[in-house]
Amino acid sequence: MKEVLAVFLGGGAGSALRYWLSGSVYRFVAPTFPYGTLTVNVLGCFLIGFLMAFFEERFVVRPLLRVFLTIGVLGGFTTFSTFSYETVSLLQEGSSMSGILNILVSLGGCLSATLLGNALGRLL
Repeated sequence: MKEVLAVFLGGGAGSALRYWLSGSVYRFVAPTFPYGTLTVNVLGCFLIGFLMAFFEERFVVRPLLRVFLTIGVLGGFTTFSTFSYETVSLLQEGSSMSGILNILVSLGGCLSATLLGNALGRLL
């Protein structure tokens, strides 16, 4: 039951962070492309790569804290459901190039960020 509560609380915090960061991105760029979602997904992938490697290699944490941070906070923070919806919307609106670009940059950026975060987590 403690794990469920940790995921619940972390998910709320992650969702609030996602809302704030995504909105902040659009204060600097036009909402003609899902830059906010892309930023959140790449950062979330970097953080999960970093935290999991860091926890395994350098800093052993209680399982409950790991569940809170990774499944809870980062699960609420990353937005692949939003990514999917926005990509389908771009394609349905006839913005094929933007839709394909979003798929390629999101996938490549998120996988790269996870690898980078994992490598950095092992170094520190």
